Amino acid sequence: MATKVTPEHNERVRTMKFSSVYPHYVSKVEKKGRTVEELHQVIKWLTGYTDAKIKKMIKDEVTFETFFAKAKINPNADLIKGVICGYRIEEIDNTLTRQCRYLDKLIDELGRGRMMEKILRKPKE
Repeated sequence: MATKVTPEHNERVRTMKFSSVYPHYVSKVEKKGRTVEELHQVIKWLTGYTDAKIKKMIKDEVTFETFFAKAKINPNADLIKGVICGYRIEEIDNTLTRQCRYLDKLIDELGRGRMMEKILRKPKE
């Protein structure tokens, strides 16, 4: 059973700094034999950012609210489903929290060795 997202949780996500979580993303994927380049490929797919923009977001210590407000979310992001951090992504009604969990799910899949073609969802034709 998935955990219910609370207003307090949404507020924590909103004010958390991307730069504070980014090193954890790096360590998670590298520990599993994946690369920072692959991590950035996943972030770029979801947000439309370039490597330079990702680095600037880290340097500027932006919150997740700013990080996702400036992003061009991939139109296939709604194909990201499942449970991450105890939350069922499809049931999260707060847009920012859902986008944050999209990123968590993609990074989790990368860390688990899933093929990049599967991580970067493409709609069924």
